[in-house]
Formats: sequence, C-alpha cells, structure tokens
Amino acid sequence: MELDWIWKAILIIIVGTLLLRIAGRKSISQMTLAQTVLMIAIGSLLIQPVSGKNIWVTFGVSAVLILTLILVEFTQIKSDKFESFITGKSIILIENGRINEQNLKKFRISVDLLEMLLRQQSIKNIKDVEWATLEPNGTLGYLLKDDAQPITKKDLKQLQNQIAQLQGTINSQDNQQENIFTEVAQKGHIQSPAKRLE
Repeated sequence: MELDWIWKAILIIIVGTLLLRIAGRKSISQMTLAQTVLMIAIGSLLIQPVSGKNIWVTFGVSAVLILTLILVEFTQIKSDKFESFITGKSIILIENGRINEQNLKKFRISVDLLEMLLRQQSIKNIKDVEWATLEPNGTLGYLLKDDAQPITKKDLKQLQNQIAQLQGTINSQDNQQENIFTEVAQKGHIQSPAKRLE
C-alpha cells in the first residue's frame, strides 16, 4: 500500500500556508476579485497532488499564480486606470437620503439587499444616510447625516465645557447679588442701603 499521500498532504499544508501568507492577509470580505480567483485556483491546485498529479508542478503553478497576483497588485498601485479595470471603484447607492436606483439596477442590487446591509450597520432609516457606497470588496461604506450621527467624546467634552461656562456665569451672577456674609468679608455693602437706613 502506497503511503506517499501522507507526506504529500503534510507538504501541501506547509507550502500552501507559505504561499497564501505571501499572497496576503486579507479576509474573504476584503479580497479583490483577482485575489478571490487566485485563492480558488490555488485551492483546486493544491488538492491535485494527493490524487496522483506531480506535487512539484502544482507548487510551481501555485507560485506563478501568486507572483502574477503580486504583479497585478503592484500595477494597480502604479496605475489608476488598471486599478479601475481590475478592482473597480466604489459606487454610490444612497445620496442625501435617496436611493440611487440607476446604480442599483446597474450592479444588480435589490433594495432588500441594500436594506439588509444598512441593518447590519444598525441604520434604521435610509433618510438618515448622507452617503452610502458599495466598495470594490463588497462592503458597505456610509456616512450618516449630522443629526443622525452618534455623539462622540469630542462632542460630549464640548457640551461639558459649555455647561461649565454657563454654571460659572450663573455662579458669578449669584455672587454679585446681595449677600450679607460677603459684605462682612469685603467690609462694605455690595449695594448701598438707603441713606435713612445707614
């Protein structure tokens, strides 16, 4: 009985892991179209040596595929047109609270799918969205309108400062009002009493 499939399987895992490590660390949702095609191709290739194909040819083809991917990604960095062709650009799905129906039809996205993507981001109402885009990796990018955005730490600190300033103004006004104890400390009246009462 031939047991060479054991060392082939171990070698496939080791070399496959190294090759995919070279290809990049992106998760499936972050992969470009070229990366997704490469991962499927490598997955199909890596299993072939177990069924009798030459293991070294498989590793060689996988390495060529990854080098091609690296070349494609490098070219995308250098050329905006090439990047648009290979990866695509973000498309606008919602603009100022209104769905861009033309882009939905063009990219075959249903309103139900768009609503699902919005719900996953805890967005309750389409009208609360200033901009929503479909990114090249398939994720939803969005910006809420000012009145629908959650409060940030910066906003909270500004509010606290404004309240503190108001309290300071109120306290200084209270201190300026007649207080018989401060009159003693200041050795005089804040507001002079009537001449007949002095």
